[in-house]
Amino acid sequence: MSIEINFELSDADLAHFRSMMNATIEKSQGLSDDEIISKAKELVNNMEKSNLPEFVRTRMMSLAALIDAVQDEEWQMPEDEKREIMLSLAYFSEPEDIVPDNVPVLGYIDDAIMIELVLQELSLDLSAYRQFCGFRATEEARRGDAAKVDRESWLAGTRSQIRSSMRRNRSSTKKSRFFSRIM
Repeated sequence: MSIEINFELSDADLAHFRSMMNATIEKSQGLSDDEIISKAKELVNNMEKSNLPEFVRTRMMSLAALIDAVQDEEWQMPEDEKREIMLSLAYFSEPEDIVPDNVPVLGYIDDAIMIELVLQELSLDLSAYRQFCGFRATEEARRGDAAKVDRESWLAGTRSQIRSSMRRNRSSTKKSRFFSRIM
């Protein structure tokens, strides 16, 4: 038998998470992108080894996809987008958080909350990257066909279309951005 637990984060709760993010960003100023990525990957690896609740597992997989996006050379993420994701990943490089990760079941709940907030902020970026990966996989599956498209031209065109769509969606969405006061 499973149980469903729902809770709502108030404005005060969100302010608390913003302050945590601000503090982490300040602490991470001396870290290189490679160090931030390494520590975020370490968190993902530790989470994968744990017996995670499904709500944490799905968010952890999205965090892994954000890490992949900033490292994917073919995606060629613009620096401003990469910086936004790196600032978000900086939180996960901090070993001290609200609930110690070694507490069974609940240890990653604060991480899951922050991942969810980051994903809400970066949902269009993540969606665009996943769309690019899907198109890339489809093209690679067709590479055996006689009518091949030049890979670099195809990737450049696909990147351009997906990013244009993402930016249109971002400008038409007038939601309150969680990290707007942070970044």
